[in-house]
Parts: sequence; structure tokens; C-alpha cells
Amino acid sequence: MATVNPPRGMRDILPADKARRERVLSVIRDRYLAHGFDEIETPVVEDYDRLHAGIGGDNEKLSYNILRRGLDADAIRAAADDPAALSDLGLRYDLTVPLARFYASNRGQLPSVFRSIQIGPVWRAERPQKGRYRQFVQCDIDIMGDDSARAEAELMVASLDAVDALGLEGATVRINDRRILDWMLDSFGFTDAERPGVLITIDKLDKIGPEGVAAELRERSASPAAADAFEAFLRRPQTMEYHPFGERQIRKALPEGAPAELVEHLVGIGEAVAVGRGQSDIPLVFDPFLVRGMGYYTGTIFELAHPSVGYSLGGGGRYDGMIGRFLGQQVPAVGFSLGFERLVDLVTETADATAQAVVLIHDADVPVAELIRHKAALIADGARVRLERRTKNLKALLERSAADGYTAFATVTAGGDLELKPLS
Repeated sequence: MATVNPPRGMRDILPADKARRERVLSVIRDRYLAHGFDEIETPVVEDYDRLHAGIGGDNEKLSYNILRRGLDADAIRAAADDPAALSDLGLRYDLTVPLARFYASNRGQLPSVFRSIQIGPVWRAERPQKGRYRQFVQCDIDIMGDDSARAEAELMVASLDAVDALGLEGATVRINDRRILDWMLDSFGFTDAERPGVLITIDKLDKIGPEGVAAELRERSASPAAADAFEAFLRRPQTMEYHPFGERQIRKALPEGAPAELVEHLVGIGEAVAVGRGQSDIPLVFDPFLVRGMGYYTGTIFELAHPSVGYSLGGGGRYDGMIGRFLGQQVPAVGFSLGFERLVDLVTETADATAQAVVLIHDADVPVAELIRHKAALIADGARVRLERRTKNLKALLERSAADGYTAFATVTAGGDLELKPLS
């Protein structure tokens, strides 16, 4: 028998997994709504020119384009080397570019400071591998119209609250600022032309270490003096003393002379987050080598970390220049995206412990009206109910029902009463 699978990089999601995913989304959505964010929805398709406007970084290369309507074979062959002539639409590869277009389209109907929730699938022509899919869900909150540290603090407090509600307490936020990165590269002597390649290399520091970074910078033919200065900085003697997030921690991680206003901005974010979290310890860690790959970031950047895993569970940053590309005037904006697919794998249980899900097992001779009567009565009491005809292998049926999230079962006989028993 032939195996029929979904396209590579895509997944079928079975009922139990779908229910689990929806429970996680429900918790996230509930916490974000509680923090004053409003949910919106944008089309999964955007104009080709908008998706390829040079603001999506490498993701633009991974976008799925939609063939123009009405092209015949000759027209397709003639335009083979011109993607824009072949396509006028494309599937969204993230939620940020569609959000910027949404804001530009609907600004007159939105408050001056707009806090949005956007949850939905995105598509990228990734090379499929474990944990990396071509279709996946993103879960974003953004604030537009606020250029103060308050916006970053609100995003972080809301996102940490959502993660706590999923049972993943102890998360922290790694934070940096693209302007600090630019200042640092200038102080080492890298030229503006070298900067994009240097940032790509610096982003590998956790993987290849200082020696690997220094070697790759030289392979990229970066300015020798700048590469030497950067390597010396990475190898500088450092004490192991612990400093909580604040000015001292930030300055110790940077070369001498870091711009005071940028340091103060980060310190202010940390203090606001601590107040919002109701704790004295600030759940932020300054990382001067945090880069994040999106080219549209203009200021603060951050990633969500949890001690149980070695990879980030989300991140974001400030992208003050993006909306202006669509609107013709600058609007400050900053966003935080939770890594939904990674969070789902970590969350152990989010089901309501008081919710009842019942399987009613019946023989073929039980009248349909009686089955429906029992089912309706349980539903009226708030239960979820499934009817199942008795099979020879009752154990397998009960195990499958438990795997699907059902918590109890009862055997229905003609004229008999129900006796609910736990599924365990």
C-alpha cells in the first residue's frame, strides 16, 4: 500500500496534538488580552513587491510566490528570469511585514498607541529538518506609536507572564541594542561596508567561540586592525563576580566609553520590567553580542531564554523604520514573537483539571434517541462527549480515548443508567 504523506516540511496535526496546541494558544491569548493587547487578523497573502521590499532579510529569499493569473506557457518562459514578472502575490513569511502594512492601511481607525496580538501560520521555503518546518505558527505582540522604554517593558512583562502561565517559570530575557552594536563595531574600526558580514560572524560566537569568530573575520577580509582589536576584547581578562542587570553589568560587558543614553535606556527597561513583575530581581541579562538576524531592527533587540533549554523561546526588537516604508511618515514600533512551536514541545499540561471529557460506549442495539439523550445531558452539564460503538478490543478503544484527552467513560445499555468511570 502506498504511503501518502503531506508535502515535505508540512505536518498533519492529529486531534490530541491539535487540542494541546489550542490550549497553549488559549493561555497565551488570555494573558496578552489581560495586558491590554487587541487581536487582529491579516491576510496570509501579501503583494509580491511588499514582501520583497528589502526589509525581510534572508526570509525574502525563502518566500513562497504565487504565479500571476492568466500567464500562458510562453509568457512563463519569457519571464523565467524575472520573479516579479511571474508573481504578483506571495505567502507571508512572518507577521511583522503584514502588521506594518495593516497599520498603514488602518491607522485612522486605531488609537495613537496601538497594541496588537497577531497569531497565525507563516510559510518559508526552508530546508526541512528536525524542528524546522515550512509551515509554522507565529504568536506576536507589537506596540506601535510609542518610542519610549515603556513599550519594550510592556512587551517583556506580558510575554514573561504568558510563559509563567504555561508552567515555565524562571524565564529571562537577553537584551541588547543594535545602536550599541554599531557603536562597538565603530570603536573597533570596522567600516560600514564590513558591518553586515561582521554581524553575521558575531552571531556565531556561541557556536564557534572567540577563536572561530576571529578566524572567520579574517577569512571575510575584515580590516586586520579591527579584527585584532575585536579578538583582544573577547580575550580580555574578566572577573567571575556576579552583577545583577543594571548599569554596572552593562558597562562591564562593553568597551570603555559606551554612550550613556543607550545604557540608560536599557537600565530603564530593566527597572520597569522589575516593577511590572513585582520582584526585586530584574529578569534581564545584557548580551552585547546578541544580534538577531532581521535587518529591520533599529534599536532594542531581545530573546527569551529558559534554563531548561539551550535555545531561545522567542524574541523581537524595535523596528522604527518599517511602517514609514508603507505610510510615508515614521512611526515607532516594537514587537515580541513567542516561539510557539518550541513552547508547545515544552509545556507538559495546560488542560483545565476540572473539565470532563466522556466517552459513551454502546452496543449496536441501543436506540439512537437514548444515546443522544445521554449525550445531550452530559453536554448540558459542561462535559465534552464522544459516542463510540463497543469493539472487541475494548482496552485499545479506551487507550485511544485517553490519548485523545478523554478523562472518563461509561457503558450505555438500553434503558440503563450511566456510571462514569475514570480513564487512567
